[in-house]
Amino acid sequence: MADSASSSPVILWFRQDLRLNDNAALIAAAASGRPVIALYILDTAQAAWQPGGASLWWLHHSLSALAADLHRRGLDLVLRRGDPAAILPALVRETGAAAVCWNRCYEPAAVARDSTLKAALKDAGIAVETFNASLLFEPWKVKTQSGGWFKVYSPFWRACRALPAPAAPLRAPHSLSRYAGAVAGERLDDWQLRPTRPDWAGGLRATWQPGEAGAAERLQDFLDRALQGYADGRDRPDRALTSRLSPHLHFGEIGPRQVWQAVQMAAGQNGAAARNAEKYLSEIGWREFSHHLLFHFPDLPERNFRADFDAFPWQDDAELLRRWQKGRTGYPIVDAGMRELWQTGWMHNRVRMIAASFLVKHLRQHWRHGQAWFWDTLVDADLANNAASWQWVAGSGADAAPYFRIFNPILQGEKFDPDGSYVRRWLPELAHLPDRYIHKPWLAPAAVLREAGLRLGQDYPQPLVDHDIARKAALAAFAQLRNDDARTAGAA
Repeated sequence: MADSASSSPVILWFRQDLRLNDNAALIAAAASGRPVIALYILDTAQAAWQPGGASLWWLHHSLSALAADLHRRGLDLVLRRGDPAAILPALVRETGAAAVCWNRCYEPAAVARDSTLKAALKDAGIAVETFNASLLFEPWKVKTQSGGWFKVYSPFWRACRALPAPAAPLRAPHSLSRYAGAVAGERLDDWQLRPTRPDWAGGLRATWQPGEAGAAERLQDFLDRALQGYADGRDRPDRALTSRLSPHLHFGEIGPRQVWQAVQMAAGQNGAAARNAEKYLSEIGWREFSHHLLFHFPDLPERNFRADFDAFPWQDDAELLRRWQKGRTGYPIVDAGMRELWQTGWMHNRVRMIAASFLVKHLRQHWRHGQAWFWDTLVDADLANNAASWQWVAGSGADAAPYFRIFNPILQGEKFDPDGSYVRRWLPELAHLPDRYIHKPWLAPAAVLREAGLRLGQDYPQPLVDHDIARKAALAAFAQLRNDDARTAGAA
């Protein structure tokens, strides 16, 4: 960076990197020897993909935790709201800053914004340095043998594993040089990121601890409690065998290099854990693949990756969508997942696949409707993961599950929640049903329903659609799409 003897400050712009450890931009700012101004901008200029309600709740608490961590090292966190293209140059002029540093974001709008802003600052004589704190591998460094970009996960991940291993995480500096001048900032509470009328965040507060300390605790708990059973148990929503690190990774409260190193070290201390560690790291690999796709195919959240799906005959039924959103489809494993999402801002990954498949295949609602609902309700809502995963389920994406692969929600429930513990937790109205009927209550005899205190159609809905009929309709729609493609190709 610039001359370390200068008293001109460096602006450290926090974004999706709300942590002190393994934060390359922060460490570079500290190493410059300059006074540091820590800044967070709530970007209101981007029209598309503003954070949803659950993400805003998390952001409030994550910023509060970051501000406290910085304060212990002698810095205040300056909060400003608006367009970074105006705010950052204005703060440079206001403080006489000679340098700016930040960690890169990879969403299309952020890439465009940052490229323009970086050029403008450099033209004004301001030193700008950017770093990677969000991914194991930069999206432009992982290439096919022909020099292109990957569209299939397995060869992508093999190419990643063939690259040099991720560097060791960086330790946060013990102290930071404080800028002596006054810098005006906004109050976090004034941003009103938390819901109040009504306050629907009680379940989020009971479930999560946003912030770097919460992320570190979550990782350690996973290593101590769940890693050894991860490979075989990760698909069981009735068991706490997943890491639940996804929101912490999205907000950058922990970095993937930290997770990588910790998991590798845990596996190294226990040879039997190697298989579990490898399986878990492959999930980190899917996160990398999603960002790779979004970076190279920036319209992924808006357009079918496979253009042939543009002609798919989706239904447009607001009532079907609403019933799915509220967990009132009549299929317990689907509804349990949607209730878990509404109460906690999170859903087990296996159940995400079942619920998403039900929406796009049983109900034939466009995957973008599901993507939008998850974007608003998930605390781990991530543009790359969300878009890539919904398109994967729909069959329209890269390396997608074929459309004709249609999950049977009854069999999925019986396989992955065999005694109904997960369903009973989130659907207490079904709690007294015998295991035999917990995933298909409409088949229970009247006497069993009375014994369970359950009135179908009142306490819990009848199935919204019949599985066999819906499956046949979905396959017919897919066959129509294939036939239309064949006719189009023949005409060409």
